[in-house]
Amino acid sequence: MTTDSESASESASDSRSGSSLADTEFVVRSIAQTAVDNEREFGDLDAVVGDGDFGYSLARGFEIVLAEWDDFDRSSPSAFIQKVAMVIAGRIGGTSGPLWGTAFLRASGAVRGQDELAGSDVVAMLRAAIEGIKARGSSDLGDKTLLDSLVPATDVLEVEVASGSDAGPSIARMAEVARVTADATSSMLAKRGRASYTGERSIGSPDPGAVAVAVILERLSTEWAAR
Repeated sequence: MTTDSESASESASDSRSGSSLADTEFVVRSIAQTAVDNEREFGDLDAVVGDGDFGYSLARGFEIVLAEWDDFDRSSPSAFIQKVAMVIAGRIGGTSGPLWGTAFLRASGAVRGQDELAGSDVVAMLRAAIEGIKARGSSDLGDKTLLDSLVPATDVLEVEVASGSDAGPSIARMAEVARVTADATSSMLAKRGRASYTGERSIGSPDPGAVAVAVILERLSTEWAAR
């Protein structure tokens, strides 16, 4: 027999679980649409010292994510992100596919078995994604990659979560930090990817991946506030 208090508890748990999945879908869809909508901008940035295919590759992969959206496993946030990771890893060309696919896969693994996600879980997902990117790309902070924007943004999220900030203001702070640190990559010497082959010519323009992180978070911040 289920008591009224138990029923209320189960109902609240179901509501929180549904909210976590809905939030996960919202964030992933925002990332995907941003990648598609900014194909040209990201490509132009990459063409300065790279091969110019970053915007195209990212857009084509996330187009497939959006096209197959209704078919993804929604049994949990982790299962959903894992399916997205598989599409990205299998459909995005160049170096972007393995890096972004690994990031999503590691993020899904960090919350496997959980239906409800708290702010600390989001931090754990991002930390796992970062470690995956580092391992897959043999890169780290200071190498002029997306890590130079993603890591500082994650650091500030951790601080926001610890202070009890709501999601909206936390994402806004992440976006601010991501933009500043992405712009700061202009003064860096590229040490990874095709841009590294150009030596000092890589100084003077921002890293496309770092800029993509900033643009994604800026859009997510705006869309989250408008929900």
